[in-house]
Amino acid sequence: MASLAQWIAGSRPRTLPASLVPVVVGTGVAFGQGDAVWWRAAVAAFVALALQIGVNYANDYSDGVRGTDEDRVGPLRLVGSRVAAPGHVLAAALGCFAAAAVAGLALAAVTTWWLLLVGAAAILAAWFYTGGSRPYGYRALGEVSVFVFFGLVAVVGTAYVQIEGVPWQAWAAAVPVGLLACGLLVANNLRDIPTDEVSGKRTLAVVLGDHRTRLLYAACTALPFTVVLALAAPHPWALIALLAAPLSVPPTQRVLGGAKGPELIAVLGETGRLQIAFGALLAIGLAI
Repeated sequence: MASLAQWIAGSRPRTLPASLVPVVVGTGVAFGQGDAVWWRAAVAAFVALALQIGVNYANDYSDGVRGTDEDRVGPLRLVGSRVAAPGHVLAAALGCFAAAAVAGLALAAVTTWWLLLVGAAAILAAWFYTGGSRPYGYRALGEVSVFVFFGLVAVVGTAYVQIEGVPWQAWAAAVPVGLLACGLLVANNLRDIPTDEVSGKRTLAVVLGDHRTRLLYAACTALPFTVVLALAAPHPWALIALLAAPLSVPPTQRVLGGAKGPELIAVLGETGRLQIAFGALLAIGLAI
């Protein structure tokens, strides 16, 4: 039976900023519009975090039962390493999805019914990333899903549940947030190219190859700051997000320098810290 520490490791803590940063940025947009509702922001954060942990456990289960995690360099996988029964990991994933659904229902009840459709789409996207007979994560579509759900949907959705409107600032801010979330996945899949090729898992990194995947990561960490420059025209305070730029240098240097295997685990942590700093600063700039 897996220990508590192993369950926490299996939730992949380094990926969790991808779920919380868009909520922070969306709340910054709402605050800047003068209509932030803090309890709704807190519930949105819970929904995002529950979905993120749920998808991590769901991926652990789906990849584990397929046998694609048996020879893995990255963080602990509960099923692949046989420290937890597949059924227990599946139950944990479904429990997280259920918790997210209940919290999302509360937000829909005080805003609009069609949020239920958005929530259902997010849960289905989480499951079919590696679940089902034709997982889209095995068909080079993972980054597209991450950009949509951890960028556009999460930022715009968080702003909407607080101000019940969708200002253009929310859409603009969602782009760099989505790109940084994609950077996290690109780094993860870059590390796993050798094992994914053997197991037949065709991620975007496998399709692009090692060199082009490294360039894609660099783009994901550089382009967000270009978007900030565009946001600065109507919102000069958005420029404070540029203070996070130095944090993009070490992981990008590692990736472009040819880091492989365990070296790329450090990149995940550095990318997560970049996400947190950038998101917090951008949220403050938009709130001001």
